[in-house]
Amino acid sequence: MKPSIDATSFGSITVEGKTYDHDIVIRLTGEVKKRKKKLSKEETGSSHLVSREEARHIYREGAARVIIGSGQYGALTLSPEALAWFRRHECVVDIEPTPQAVAAWNAAEGDVVAMFHVTC
Repeated sequence: MKPSIDATSFGSITVEGKTYDHDIVIRLTGEVKKRKKKLSKEETGSSHLVSREEARHIYREGAARVIIGSGQYGALTLSPEALAWFRRHECVVDIEPTPQAVAAWNAAEGDVVAMFHVTC
């Protein structure tokens, strides 16, 4: 069962009553993990451009959809290589500002994973 996201604001996201002050990834199991943004920073020079390596970290076998919260103001994007990687694995990508991505996550059904950027 996937966890429900209670709220998000600049710099935080609250999942099932627990507030995180960093970006998170939610696995198929519902486990909440800290985002490994260094994977993108090392490859692309920015944590606001998701690399192929980070896409591999976010994705899990069996995921049909990934929801990406691109930040409170939508500053985060996917590199062409990351987008291609998700598509090669037949995983639908939904990327939108984090407040809208939270709503999409809470309404989502099926095999979904997510990554939420909590600042810009």
